[in-house]
Amino acid sequence: MSQPWDFSSLEAAESHLQSSAFEPFHLQNLINGEHAPPANTWIDAINPKTGQALARVPNSSAEDVDRAVHAAEAAFPAWSQTPAAKRAGYLTRIAALIEDRRELFAVWESLDQGKTLARARVEIDRAVSNFRYFAAYIQNQQTAARWTDDNILTYEHRSPLGVFALISPWNMPLYLLTWKIAPCLAFGCTAVAKPSELTSVSAYLLGKVLQDAQLPPGVLNLVYGAGNPTGSALVKHPRVRGISFTGGTATGIQIRRDTVEDIGKHVSLELGGKNPTLVFDDVDLDVAVAMAARAAFENQGEICLTGSRIYVQKSIHDDFLARFVAYVQQHYVLGKTVGAVVSLPHYSKIRSYLTLATQYPDSFKLGAVPPETPTGGYWIEPTILTVPDDSPIMRDEIFGPVATVSSFESEEEAISRANDSQYGLAGILLTRDGARMRRVGERLDAGMVWVNCWLVRELGTPFGGMKASGTGREGGDYSRDVFTNVRTLHIPSY
Repeated sequence: MSQPWDFSSLEAAESHLQSSAFEPFHLQNLINGEHAPPANTWIDAINPKTGQALARVPNSSAEDVDRAVHAAEAAFPAWSQTPAAKRAGYLTRIAALIEDRRELFAVWESLDQGKTLARARVEIDRAVSNFRYFAAYIQNQQTAARWTDDNILTYEHRSPLGVFALISPWNMPLYLLTWKIAPCLAFGCTAVAKPSELTSVSAYLLGKVLQDAQLPPGVLNLVYGAGNPTGSALVKHPRVRGISFTGGTATGIQIRRDTVEDIGKHVSLELGGKNPTLVFDDVDLDVAVAMAARAAFENQGEICLTGSRIYVQKSIHDDFLARFVAYVQQHYVLGKTVGAVVSLPHYSKIRSYLTLATQYPDSFKLGAVPPETPTGGYWIEPTILTVPDDSPIMRDEIFGPVATVSSFESEEEAISRANDSQYGLAGILLTRDGARMRRVGERLDAGMVWVNCWLVRELGTPFGGMKASGTGREGGDYSRDVFTNVRTLHIPSY
């Protein structure tokens, strides 16, 4: 039976998918370095661009999860004692193999998730960077040592926590999965990783990379399936000592409930966002329009960091809106620079908000309500709306190609309205006033603030949000806090 890695170009993959001989790929869990026997139940993974089945994904049971956790637990003693340089060697080898197969990964990421091939390539490159960064980090990390007044040496010692559950979302499948895997393995933990059941193909390809890199069996196990039963069984497993989760806020709340009695379990949650973009009247309008459009519509708006609430200073609002609509029409085109949304349920969710927008007079500046029943894939054109602040469209995370534009008068009003949200993940500030950059940027309720840029990442900086956007931070030292225990030793000089 053919496998995704048999088709490394978009032309070859699409030709195979359209051939009469095509049957959906059957993915298999990777447990203890080997592919597991066929599952009892399956989930169909759909190609969002066509609406046709692409793969059959195991809906792994609690028993499957238990086997994977025990494999990770058995591998932990040896892996945790493996020297950092040797662990870094494995990570570097994995990075090189992904880089060698960049187009293969990008092709299947695009077909599986709906994103453009160009966007998929960017995300594969970032996955490679995740492994390379943490391979370098663990060979150059430092610790703190101090002397007490009575001449006793105190120093911090860190050790790997144990088995981790790594759960990633469907919007940036490989990039966000490897953002968890790379530091987990780097710091000496072992893991069971579960990608979204909607987008598991690139994780399946990663499993082949792990085998080719000769990663020791059990160090990283891959199980596929839905939140219930698979994700729930993984989170609740008593031998899992930590959880790194990226996804929706409702699921994050459930994870906290499921782990509330396991006090020692490390939990890092990167959740939803409804991020503001603030545009002040001192900007270069053409530059600001392009930046705001990118922040709103990249990856069909299916990025937790999108700037979907755009607030523009009143004196330039009308000019900005006209240019913004024209720019998006020209540069964000379905099937070219904008992909399909990930699934039929997600299509229906986005459509429900666009239907709601019809109750507001003259709310559509661009776009329209898509058909109730899509044909030929889940395509929603970029939409620009003007709606009141109390509308659910302004308050809920739609997670699609939908942006709102409204005006503000003063700096204080801009900050107040930007912060009037249950979320606090990111913010975008567009201004040429250096003092305002600090004055406003330091008051936004956001874990990450971009000034005159967007989606820039230095992997040592803390990644995460405030309020309902999550708990904890990851990246560099912050990832080390997630995946290790720290103890302080006190040693006298005599």
